[in-house]
Amino acid sequence: MNRQTEVLSSADSARLAGKKIVWVTGASSGIGEALVRQLVEEGHFVIISGRNRDALLTIQQPTPKLIRVLPCDVGDDGAMSDAGRALAEITDQLDLVIACAGICEYEDDLKLDIELYRRVFNANFFGVVNTLHYALPLLANSRTPVFAAVGSLSSVVGFPRAEAYGASKAALSYFLDAVRADTSRVRLRTVLIRPGFIDTPLTESNDFSMPFLMSPQQAAQRILRGLEGKRSIIDFPRRLSWPLRLLGFFRPVWYKLCAPRITRIRKLRNT
Repeated sequence: MNRQTEVLSSADSARLAGKKIVWVTGASSGIGEALVRQLVEEGHFVIISGRNRDALLTIQQPTPKLIRVLPCDVGDDGAMSDAGRALAEITDQLDLVIACAGICEYEDDLKLDIELYRRVFNANFFGVVNTLHYALPLLANSRTPVFAAVGSLSSVVGFPRAEAYGASKAALSYFLDAVRADTSRVRLRTVLIRPGFIDTPLTESNDFSMPFLMSPQQAAQRILRGLEGKRSIIDFPRRLSWPLRLLGFFRPVWYKLCAPRITRIRKLRNT
């Protein structure tokens, strides 16, 4: 039995057992890795993607029959074209896609570095568009297709220094809303996942307080529970999401009372 036949057999076996065929991007660490481990523990067949091939292979080692490694950079159009072809060779069906890949870069002193914005949007927004582009034909073959993407609670209100990151996640939110409207008469469920602060490599360098910090494992549990519950938006933790959503309705309160306490800018640059 060659490698491709073995992979197809593993995917087919999972399908026959009533399990899902899942594609997770950003799977080499953080929330993505935690999701993969929990999905595999439940017996699902998972295709894992990320830029770090060695990390992906390490995740695959304990359960090679249930995990297929598909390295790619979701923000690289050429790499994603190759990944799309490889994906179609692995399986003819996807039941669930979870787009976790993303980066975070903060603004300092409103320098408005356009390259910074392009990097962040390329990973956090265009990367999700790329992922859906190549997943959609395979999701169409599922009876219950789900496309989920990881946004952020930072998109609910404007946070200091998060102009690029928050805007990319806000764009993602609108994109999924529009896709949901366009697919309202077909079998595709879109899900926006908006976590708070998660203890991942992405947040390790944060130099500010992160209230209600959660582990990737806790985040993965919340996400999978929300997906099973047929929710279209999965916000957590509630202790953070509810106050932010309330402040989203009363924006003047946020910008008059809260934002001035956390911004670091005291005067505009004049050079």
